[in-house]
Amino acid sequence: MPTSLILPRSSAFHASSLVSGFLFALGLGISGMTDPRNIIGFLDITGDWQPALLFVMASAILVYTIAGSVSKRLSRPLLAPNWSELPAPGPDLPWRARVGNLIFGAGWGLAGYCPGPALTSLPAFQLSTWIFTGSMISGFLAWEFLALRVKKTK
Repeated sequence: MPTSLILPRSSAFHASSLVSGFLFALGLGISGMTDPRNIIGFLDITGDWQPALLFVMASAILVYTIAGSVSKRLSRPLLAPNWSELPAPGPDLPWRARVGNLIFGAGWGLAGYCPGPALTSLPAFQLSTWIFTGSMISGFLAWEFLALRVKKTK
């Protein structure tokens, strides 16, 4: 393919982010995953269990499995300068990841929202969604503030 037809990496990366974000939001809306009742229903295994989230997760695992196996064959990513580093699973997982995962899971279970669906639900103008998202952003900012203070004391 002629070089003139290939977008610069930064433009291609941003374009793929735009398309991916749009598809993610569209999929969340179509599947009903922007409605906290569906999430709470999935987590309520002793009551009126709603399996919809199971199919969403299975689809994500399938797509990631295929993309992951293809990407392992590449020497470098298609749209980024290098591979992102992820923490290794298992006992070497940092304590912050463990504690953060527990807090995230508790918040998700209590509210029925995680960040993606919360942001995707904002255009519905439901007060609870705006309160949750504002609180979520406050939590992000509080962590950044605490992390800076901890870094300064070291």
